[in-house]
Amino acid sequence: MTSAVIDFAATVPPAASRDLLDRLADAPPDRPAVVAGDVTVTFAELRDRAARIAHRLTARGVGPETVVALCLPRGVDLVAALLGTLTAGAAYLPVDPRLPADRRRYLVEDSGADLLVVDDTDAGTPVGDVPRVPVADLAAPGGTPTGYRPVPVFPDTLAYVIYTSGSTGRPKGVEVSRGAVSALLAELEATGVVVGEAGRVAWNASPSFDASVQQWVRLCRGDTVVMLDEQTRTDPALLGALVEDAALTDLDITPSHADPLLEHLTGSARAAQGRPLTLLVGGEAISAGLWDRLAHLVDAGVLRAVNLYGPTECTVDATAGWITGEVPPHIGSVLPGLRLRLLDDTLAPVPAGQIGELYLAGSRVARGYRRRPGLTAERFVADPAGDGGRMYRTGDRCRQLPDGRLEFHGRVDGQVKVRGHRIELGEIEAVLAGHPAVAEVAVVVRADDGQEPALVAYHRSTGPVDPATLRERAAESLPGYMVPDSFVALDRFPLTNSGKLDRAALPAPTPQSVPDTPVGQRPAGRVEELIAAVWSHVLGAPSISADDNFFKLGGHSLLAIKLVSRVRAELGLSLPVRTVYENPKLRDLAGAIEARLEAASA
Repeated sequence: MTSAVIDFAATVPPAASRDLLDRLADAPPDRPAVVAGDVTVTFAELRDRAARIAHRLTARGVGPETVVALCLPRGVDLVAALLGTLTAGAAYLPVDPRLPADRRRYLVEDSGADLLVVDDTDAGTPVGDVPRVPVADLAAPGGTPTGYRPVPVFPDTLAYVIYTSGSTGRPKGVEVSRGAVSALLAELEATGVVVGEAGRVAWNASPSFDASVQQWVRLCRGDTVVMLDEQTRTDPALLGALVEDAALTDLDITPSHADPLLEHLTGSARAAQGRPLTLLVGGEAISAGLWDRLAHLVDAGVLRAVNLYGPTECTVDATAGWITGEVPPHIGSVLPGLRLRLLDDTLAPVPAGQIGELYLAGSRVARGYRRRPGLTAERFVADPAGDGGRMYRTGDRCRQLPDGRLEFHGRVDGQVKVRGHRIELGEIEAVLAGHPAVAEVAVVVRADDGQEPALVAYHRSTGPVDPATLRERAAESLPGYMVPDSFVALDRFPLTNSGKLDRAALPAPTPQSVPDTPVGQRPAGRVEELIAAVWSHVLGAPSISADDNFFKLGGHSLLAIKLVSRVRAELGLSLPVRTVYENPKLRDLAGAIEARLEAASA
């Protein structure tokens, strides 16, 4: 049985001193580097493409400490542009093209990006004063000097800027150095989280999240990166099949998405090679039930599973611990590039075994928040150890056990994790408060009656406000995972004796009353009635029309997964999750299901 505690060396491994691109140069040229659907590029081809991009970026004045915004979907172009930016000595800013336009614009302008790389041919429309250039122009064959070498950089040179949710309503950009990213990879290798010869690693995360760094950085040790498209990554059955078909060795995943995936993992291909799949689980707390299911599969040899914890401000991963049946859920031990401090409100160490706020110090602490000196000074504070270093205040409450393991005990502020995403509730509140009729707003996370955690927005208004209007307002500015699942109108907000908002007294959301559905719009037939019943259950809606839209009623990716699971249980039909996205209206979805049933019977 693998020990629950990872034995971490006290020093950072020597490989951390090598820059990532130096290590990338060692990868065998003929080995597959990136697989994206039907497209595969070798390391030789990837390095050549990155060199062309770097050469043309340099010609545009890009270099160390400049920022290149990459508005590109997951694919070969994104990887090449990312490595090309680093080869030019610059830092990259990932801008997921699936984000709302207002948020994409904010990221580019707030970061002060020098250039915006896009995947279309429209180079004439700038974002503010930021010029755009198609990635195809940068990567076009020819024009690269023979023997082109990366621009020299230092360990503290900026590597990337990734934005996280902000409590003031403004997302904040975290600046991370090249040396910190190099150290991350070396530490994962030295501690056994990353093992063996070159593997096949899934790129699952959005490029706008720091989990993606943990995935692309694996290229620098010679691993093959397999890009997951949106359809596959959100469909447990398709993802389980890809694990086998693509012979994946490593998959980074949140607990919310791991739970429905487990029933689709057989481990047959991995067991035959003597290398079980490694699940890198992180992004949110693991429930005891999921921990036990993972531990059972570990004991059966189907997979290795490690629980990873870490804020963006400390270069992706800060702690790691093996998931086994020997111990209850924990977040493991601190990785060697960081040092932990458990402190009280006065920054004094808490007694052994007591809960304190977790502070992290060491070489992988980020440089700070881009163009936010005040916020940087607030969250990155002097290390009381007296060595002149800084530490990052995580806002997480933890307790350290005698064997070194850390237990997570919640937050000290308004930051939450929902479906693996780090969210400042104040950012959502600021967007909704911008509605002219909204006088007061509060957003909380609730998990009533055993349901999945969901965002609920409470509002007091000066006049009638349609929840659909508030939902649309949020969707225009915020990523989908930050749009509240429910909206509750209140005549007044409950207050504590001190006059502050009493969040614990906010009422549970109840299904909103809806007018009787006209006869012509009522679900009709076995399949429509079944889908209406399932929607009513997973969405908490009292009445469903045949013309209702799943996503406009509050549906999201995890509820879509639950929906197809119920369809499979009730009808014996394996339905791809994409079918829900392609047919969001109940009547259309029922028609698609009936067509599949007819085809199956034929």
